[in-house]
Amino acid sequence: MELENSILTLSRKLLVNVDTAHKKFQYSKEKGIRGDFYSEVKPFADEVKIAADAWRESAAKWVRDNRPKNLHANQIETAADYLEVISVQAFFPETSKKRFLDQLQSVEFILNSMIIAIEEDSGQPGS
Repeated sequence: MELENSILTLSRKLLVNVDTAHKKFQYSKEKGIRGDFYSEVKPFADEVKIAADAWRESAAKWVRDNRPKNLHANQIETAADYLEVISVQAFFPETSKKRFLDQLQSVEFILNSMIIAIEEDSGQPGS
């Protein structure tokens, strides 16, 4: 249960990071202003990378051990990789909107799927 709680906590934290990245991206696109690398981009990207790496390891182990129907190890890898990419690209107005939003939606879907799979497995919705 400790592993599941850790994954749920990390998944929810990463969903907040995804929302933050989306807002930064919208601001950057709208204003045409790049984020400052040292004061904005790097601290945010570093925070996301630490959480994404911990999530990748825990979630991949949980998926291997529990074999949920709609989640596979390669989706965990992809989501963690996309998290790192969008955490940086959000700050640059020249980032492709379609690609950014596609990656963002993919990450949100996988994070939410992970939360649902753990809650269903543990029989405790919203735990």
